[in-house]
Amino acid sequence: MLNAHTVASGNAPAFWVDLLNPSSDEIARVMADYGIHVPARESLEEIETSSRLRANGRVLYLSMPLATEDEATGFAPVPLGFIVSPQLLVTVRYSDVYAFAQVEAAIETAPPVGSAVFCSLIDGMVDFGADRLERLSNRLGALSAQAFAPQATFGQRDKRASGALRDCLRAVGSAGDHLSHFRESMLGLQRIIGFVIKVAADWLSPEEKSRLSTAQQDLASLVDFEAHLSAKTQFLLDAILGFVNIEQNDIFKVLTIASVVGIPPTLIASIYGMNFHDMPELGWRWGYPYGLALILLSIVVPIAWFKRRGWW
Repeated sequence: MLNAHTVASGNAPAFWVDLLNPSSDEIARVMADYGIHVPARESLEEIETSSRLRANGRVLYLSMPLATEDEATGFAPVPLGFIVSPQLLVTVRYSDVYAFAQVEAAIETAPPVGSAVFCSLIDGMVDFGADRLERLSNRLGALSAQAFAPQATFGQRDKRASGALRDCLRAVGSAGDHLSHFRESMLGLQRIIGFVIKVAADWLSPEEKSRLSTAQQDLASLVDFEAHLSAKTQFLLDAILGFVNIEQNDIFKVLTIASVVGIPPTLIASIYGMNFHDMPELGWRWGYPYGLALILLSIVVPIAWFKRRGWW
């Protein structure tokens, strides 16, 4: 879809051309109308810095991975491209971006130049990234409270405990995956801002330079906060895996105690099951109750000993 934003009055050229999942015909049209090269999706997905950040005179070609929800791939990075010049901004994207809708609504009342739109998009993306980090921080806080609560469900030796552990592992893994994609996006955005401030210093207005510098500082703090959340995620992952090991050890301990408790009665039953002719107990009137009592005693004594040791 091609959406060209122009000044409402007059025949002025567009100051922002937004390409959403563009077709080859739409790309060719923009290239013919504005005399610029629009890179294909494969070019935007390249990871080399020289491919993501380059300048052709006063036209800057920028690309970055954008962590967003995509219907086809789920939560995965999709490419986002900017072509920035003093008067024109061309954006190439393959997913909806929250900041774009906000900027589109804002420019209806006061249409700016392309570089100003670029700064507004950067501000919106930084704000949206901060909101997402806050939500991830709240999720990790809830998981931490669930894992380390005094009455945590992990202490119950039943199927609910295993289910809770699996749910927590899945939630922590999802948070870690989101943080990884978020960091990739924020680092890409950070490189773009630094490149634009350096290369376009001669034609950016003082206000635009100030906005980009502020966004760069905000991104630095967001990247630091993401590193803190990543460390917290790793800590939670290690803690939950520790709970899993404890659950497994408890199961093995129960099996070990059960096998140990079962050895003495089995030995007694085996001895009195040999049926030798000269076994004195065979002639006892109370031999059978004696054998049962001996078997019961051989079960109770180990269990009592294990309880006293705190192993049961």
